[in-house]
Amino acid sequence: MKDDRNTAFGWILFSGVIALGAMSVSSMIFHADDSELPEGAKPGFFIEGEEAGGAEASGPPLANLLASGSASAGEAIFAKCSSCHTIAQGGADGIGPNLYGVIGKPIGKHEPGFAYSAALSGHGGDWTYENLDAWLTSPRAFANGTKMSFAGLSSAEDRANVILYLMENGGGPPLPAPVAEGGDDEAAAENADNPGEGPGAVEGAEAGEAESAGAMAGDQPVPEQGAATNDGE
Repeated sequence: MKDDRNTAFGWILFSGVIALGAMSVSSMIFHADDSELPEGAKPGFFIEGEEAGGAEASGPPLANLLASGSASAGEAIFAKCSSCHTIAQGGADGIGPNLYGVIGKPIGKHEPGFAYSAALSGHGGDWTYENLDAWLTSPRAFANGTKMSFAGLSSAEDRANVILYLMENGGGPPLPAPVAEGGDDEAAAENADNPGEGPGAVEGAEAGEAESAGAMAGDQPVPEQGAATNDGE
Protein backbone atom coordinates (compact mmCIF):
# COMPACT_ATOMS: atom_id res chain seq x y z
CA MET A 1 0.00 0.00 0.00
CA LYS A 2 2.86 2.30 0.93
CA ASP A 3 4.59 1.48 -2.33
CA ASP A 4 1.51 2.62 -4.27
CA ARG A 5 1.39 5.91 -2.36
CA ASN A 6 5.08 6.51 -2.88
CA THR A 7 4.67 5.81 -6.56
CA ALA A 8 1.71 8.25 -6.81
CA PHE A 9 3.59 10.97 -4.94
CA GLY A 10 6.59 10.38 -7.15
CA TRP A 11 4.55 10.85 -10.31
CA ILE A 12 2.94 14.02 -8.86
CA LEU A 13 6.35 15.40 -7.98
CA PHE A 14 7.70 14.50 -11.40
CA SER A 15 4.73 16.22 -13.09
CA GLY A 16 5.37 19.36 -11.04
CA VAL A 17 9.02 19.44 -12.10
CA ILE A 18 7.99 19.03 -15.74
CA ALA A 19 5.46 21.88 -15.41
CA LEU A 20 7.99 24.24 -13.82
CA GLY A 21 10.49 23.42 -16.53
CA ALA A 22 7.95 24.10 -19.26
CA MET A 23 7.02 27.44 -17.69
CA SER A 24 10.67 28.44 -17.51
CA VAL A 25 11.28 27.56 -21.14
CA SER A 26 8.09 29.35 -22.21
CA SER A 27 9.12 32.48 -20.29
CA MET A 28 12.51 32.50 -22.02
CA ILE A 29 10.95 32.12 -25.46
CA PHE A 30 8.10 34.58 -25.13
CA HIS A 31 9.74 37.12 -22.76
CA ALA A 32 6.88 36.77 -20.28
CA ASP A 33 8.88 38.44 -17.50
CA ASP A 34 10.18 41.24 -19.71
CA SER A 35 8.07 44.44 -19.77
CA GLU A 36 9.70 45.49 -23.03
CA LEU A 37 8.86 43.94 -26.38
CA PRO A 38 11.55 41.90 -28.14
CA GLU A 39 13.54 43.77 -30.73
CA GLY A 40 11.58 44.15 -33.96
CA ALA A 41 8.30 43.07 -32.35
CA LYS A 42 5.16 45.18 -32.72
CA PRO A 43 2.12 45.35 -30.45
CA GLY A 44 -0.81 43.29 -31.62
CA PHE A 45 -3.30 46.17 -31.54
CA PHE A 46 -2.43 49.83 -31.99
CA ILE A 47 -5.17 52.36 -32.63
CA GLU A 48 -4.00 55.65 -33.98
CA GLY A 49 -5.83 58.57 -32.39
CA GLU A 50 -6.26 62.08 -33.73
CA GLU A 51 -3.36 64.26 -32.73
CA ALA A 52 -4.25 67.06 -30.34
CA GLY A 53 -3.96 70.48 -31.86
CA GLY A 54 -4.21 69.26 -35.43
CA ALA A 55 -4.57 71.55 -38.33
CA GLU A 56 -7.85 73.29 -38.50
CA ALA A 57 -10.15 72.64 -41.39
CA SER A 58 -9.78 75.26 -44.05
CA GLY A 59 -12.68 77.61 -44.60
CA PRO A 60 -13.53 81.06 -45.94
CA PRO A 61 -10.99 83.80 -45.16
CA LEU A 62 -11.71 86.02 -42.16
CA ALA A 63 -12.20 89.04 -44.44
CA ASN A 64 -15.00 87.22 -46.28
CA LEU A 65 -16.68 86.16 -43.05
CA LEU A 66 -16.58 89.73 -41.77
CA ALA A 67 -18.06 90.99 -45.03
CA SER A 68 -20.96 88.56 -44.85
CA GLY A 69 -21.38 88.46 -41.06
CA SER A 70 -23.93 90.01 -38.75
CA ALA A 71 -23.34 92.21 -35.71
CA SER A 72 -26.78 91.31 -34.37
CA ALA A 73 -25.85 87.63 -34.49
CA GLY A 74 -22.64 88.55 -32.69
CA GLU A 75 -24.65 90.28 -29.95
CA ALA A 76 -26.47 87.03 -29.21
CA ILE A 77 -23.16 85.15 -29.00
CA PHE A 78 -21.63 87.90 -26.83
CA ALA A 79 -24.25 87.03 -24.20
CA LYS A 80 -21.86 84.23 -23.19
CA CYS A 81 -19.28 86.90 -22.36
CA SER A 82 -21.57 89.28 -20.48
CA SER A 83 -21.04 87.49 -17.16
CA CYS A 84 -17.44 88.78 -17.17
CA HIS A 85 -17.42 91.75 -19.58
CA THR A 86 -19.44 94.87 -20.21
CA ILE A 87 -19.37 96.61 -23.58
CA ALA A 88 -21.32 99.84 -22.97
CA GLN A 89 -19.28 103.01 -23.24
CA GLY A 90 -18.14 103.98 -19.76
CA GLY A 91 -19.34 100.68 -18.32
CA ALA A 92 -17.66 99.30 -15.23
CA ASP A 93 -15.11 96.52 -15.41
CA GLY A 94 -16.22 93.11 -14.27
CA ILE A 95 -14.13 89.99 -13.86
CA GLY A 96 -12.83 91.02 -17.27
CA PRO A 97 -12.29 94.53 -18.63
CA ASN A 98 -14.88 96.65 -20.37
CA LEU A 99 -14.62 95.94 -24.11
CA TYR A 100 -16.01 99.14 -25.58
CA GLY A 101 -13.71 100.38 -28.36
CA VAL A 102 -11.25 97.49 -27.93
CA ILE A 103 -10.59 96.95 -31.64
CA GLY A 104 -7.33 98.54 -32.73
CA LYS A 105 -6.12 99.16 -29.15
CA PRO A 106 -2.93 97.69 -27.62
CA ILE A 107 -3.36 94.13 -26.39
CA GLY A 108 -3.73 93.93 -22.62
CA LYS A 109 -3.65 97.71 -22.15
CA HIS A 110 -6.81 99.19 -23.63
CA GLU A 111 -8.65 99.58 -20.29
CA PRO A 112 -6.63 101.76 -17.87
CA GLY A 113 -6.50 100.49 -14.32
CA PHE A 114 -7.52 96.92 -15.09
CA ALA A 115 -5.21 94.22 -13.71
CA TYR A 116 -4.36 92.27 -16.85
CA SER A 117 -2.36 89.07 -16.63
CA ALA A 118 1.32 89.34 -17.50
CA ALA A 119 0.72 86.91 -20.36
CA LEU A 120 -1.68 89.35 -21.99
CA SER A 121 -0.16 92.70 -21.06
CA GLY A 122 3.24 91.47 -22.23
CA HIS A 123 1.96 89.93 -25.45
CA GLY A 124 2.55 93.00 -27.60
CA GLY A 125 0.75 94.19 -30.70
CA ASP A 126 -2.76 95.53 -31.15
CA TRP A 127 -6.21 93.99 -31.23
CA THR A 128 -6.35 93.64 -35.00
CA TYR A 129 -9.12 91.61 -36.61
CA GLU A 130 -6.69 88.72 -37.06
CA ASN A 131 -5.53 88.85 -33.42
CA LEU A 132 -9.10 89.02 -32.17
CA ASP A 133 -9.98 86.00 -34.29
CA ALA A 134 -7.03 84.06 -32.85
CA TRP A 135 -7.91 85.15 -29.31
CA LEU A 136 -11.56 84.14 -29.67
CA THR A 137 -10.47 80.78 -31.11
CA SER A 138 -8.45 79.92 -27.99
CA PRO A 139 -7.43 82.54 -25.41
CA ARG A 140 -4.93 80.18 -23.78
CA ALA A 141 -3.28 79.31 -27.08
CA PHE A 142 -3.04 83.01 -27.97
CA ALA A 143 -1.62 84.09 -24.57
CA ASN A 144 -0.44 81.13 -22.52
CA GLY A 145 -0.97 82.01 -18.87
CA THR A 146 -3.98 84.27 -19.34
CA LYS A 147 -6.45 84.44 -16.46
CA MET A 148 -9.37 84.15 -18.86
CA SER A 149 -11.02 80.75 -18.44
CA PHE A 150 -13.18 80.90 -21.59
CA ALA A 151 -12.35 77.95 -23.85
CA GLY A 152 -13.02 79.82 -27.11
CA LEU A 153 -15.37 79.71 -30.09
CA SER A 154 -14.82 76.87 -32.55
CA SER A 155 -17.05 78.40 -35.24
CA ALA A 156 -15.26 80.87 -37.53
CA GLU A 157 -18.63 82.44 -38.38
CA ASP A 158 -19.41 83.01 -34.69
CA ARG A 159 -16.03 84.65 -34.15
CA ALA A 160 -16.55 86.97 -37.11
CA ASN A 161 -19.99 87.95 -35.85
CA VAL A 162 -18.64 88.74 -32.37
CA ILE A 163 -15.91 90.90 -33.91
CA LEU A 164 -18.55 92.81 -35.89
CA TYR A 165 -20.50 93.36 -32.66
CA LEU A 166 -17.36 94.67 -30.97
CA MET A 167 -16.80 96.98 -33.93
CA GLU A 168 -20.37 98.23 -33.65
CA ASN A 169 -19.57 99.22 -30.06
CA GLY A 170 -16.61 101.56 -30.33
CA GLY A 171 -15.60 101.28 -33.97
CA GLY A 172 -12.27 100.13 -35.33
CA PRO A 173 -10.06 100.18 -38.42
CA PRO A 174 -11.67 99.57 -41.82
CA LEU A 175 -12.62 95.97 -42.43
CA PRO A 176 -10.22 94.03 -44.65
CA ALA A 177 -11.29 93.65 -48.27
CA PRO A 178 -12.88 90.28 -49.11
CA VAL A 179 -10.69 87.81 -50.92
CA ALA A 180 -11.75 86.16 -54.18
CA GLU A 181 -11.61 82.50 -53.22
CA GLY A 182 -9.92 80.41 -55.88
CA GLY A 183 -9.26 83.57 -57.89
CA ASP A 184 -5.76 82.59 -58.98
CA ASP A 185 -6.89 79.24 -60.37
CA GLU A 186 -9.89 80.73 -62.14
CA ALA A 187 -7.83 83.52 -63.65
CA ALA A 188 -5.28 81.02 -64.90
CA ALA A 189 -8.03 78.97 -66.50
CA GLU A 190 -9.54 82.03 -68.17
CA ASN A 191 -6.19 83.21 -69.50
CA ALA A 192 -5.23 79.81 -70.92
CA ASP A 193 -4.78 79.69 -74.71
CA ASN A 194 -7.93 78.81 -76.59
CA PRO A 195 -8.04 77.34 -80.10
CA GLY A 196 -7.14 80.05 -82.58
CA GLU A 197 -5.60 82.35 -79.91
CA GLY A 198 -2.04 82.99 -78.84
CA PRO A 199 1.20 82.58 -80.74
CA GLY A 200 1.70 79.78 -83.25
CA ALA A 201 -0.68 77.72 -85.27
CA VAL A 202 -3.40 75.85 -83.41
CA GLU A 203 -5.03 72.67 -84.59
CA GLY A 204 -8.23 73.50 -86.38
CA ALA A 205 -7.27 77.14 -87.06
CA GLU A 206 -6.57 78.48 -90.52
CA ALA A 207 -2.84 79.02 -91.10
CA GLY A 208 -1.56 82.30 -92.52
CA GLU A 209 0.34 82.67 -95.79
CA ALA A 210 3.74 82.78 -94.10
CA GLU A 211 3.00 79.66 -92.06
CA SER A 212 1.70 77.86 -95.16
CA ALA A 213 4.82 78.74 -97.11
CA GLY A 214 7.06 77.63 -94.26
CA ALA A 215 5.18 74.39 -93.93
CA MET A 216 5.44 73.71 -97.65
CA ALA A 217 9.14 74.44 -97.66
CA GLY A 218 9.74 72.12 -94.77
CA ASP A 219 7.72 69.29 -96.26
CA GLN A 220 9.10 69.35 -99.82
CA PRO A 221 11.07 66.22 -100.78
CA VAL A 222 14.82 66.68 -101.34
CA PRO A 223 16.08 65.31 -104.72
CA GLU A 224 18.14 62.22 -104.23
CA GLN A 225 21.83 62.38 -105.11
CA GLY A 226 22.48 60.97 -108.55
CA ALA A 227 19.02 61.77 -109.88
CA ALA A 228 18.71 62.36 -113.67
CA THR A 229 19.72 65.85 -114.89
CA ASN A 230 18.83 67.88 -117.96
CA ASP A 231 20.52 66.97 -121.23
CA GLY A 232 23.76 68.80 -121.91
CA GLU A 233 24.69 69.24 -118.27
